[in-house]
Amino acid sequence: MTNLFDLTGRAALITGAGRGIGREIARTLAAAGANIAIAEVDATTAEDAAIEIRGMGRQSIAVPVDVRNPADVDTVVNQVIQHFGHLDILVNNAGIARWTKAEETADNDWLEVMDINLNGTYWCCRAAARHMLARGTGSIVNIASMSGSIVNRPQPQAAYNVSKAGVIMLTKSLAAEWADRGVRVNCVSPGYIASEMTRRAVSTYTEWAGVWRNMTPVGRMGEPEDVAHAVWYLASDASRYATGTDLIVDGGYTAW
Repeated sequence: MTNLFDLTGRAALITGAGRGIGREIARTLAAAGANIAIAEVDATTAEDAAIEIRGMGRQSIAVPVDVRNPADVDTVVNQVIQHFGHLDILVNNAGIARWTKAEETADNDWLEVMDINLNGTYWCCRAAARHMLARGTGSIVNIASMSGSIVNRPQPQAAYNVSKAGVIMLTKSLAAEWADRGVRVNCVSPGYIASEMTRRAVSTYTEWAGVWRNMTPVGRMGEPEDVAHAVWYLASDASRYATGTDLIVDGGYTAW
């Protein structure tokens, strides 16, 4: 029987893959056989991650990128294609959050969240799709959030919620446009995951963790590999009939 999860020989570009969830996605796809391009604004963590992936026996390169800059994104996608010869998988993981009350949110903070989380995702999708559409094949997985479907509490994060709702709708829109040309576009919407960003939040706002835990039916946060496994499914042929899907991985949070 064919292993539909096998990614041997495929090339994957993952943004924000120098640490946290992105790095775990890189490890998971590499373990499945993919060669990995680590796209990260921090050149040091990008190279460190690439070294780790090469230690797993896969090809890997570090490609510093600022996803807010569409010209920078185009250059990086072209570099990846030149290095591997093709691009089969794009995972848009780069993202930030700002926990500020809506009426107190600075203009630049709002714009930065939108630029990285939503605009950056679009720039990367567009650049990768030009290549994928020409080949008639490709899988794009965007990292959205359950915050794109619900309003979290107790933290105020209107900008983040709106940006992730945009990612979900962008995913559906691109999926509808590109389905008949061989390119699938899906997204994973994590709940509370014990990532570096989440740990920073709970170290500052200690009361949040208890609320999040109590509002999650399984009674705990998820782990980065829980997100990575969902990405693996959507990146692989096991999900070949799935496009425009928002796969929520939240321990049941949105089921209440």
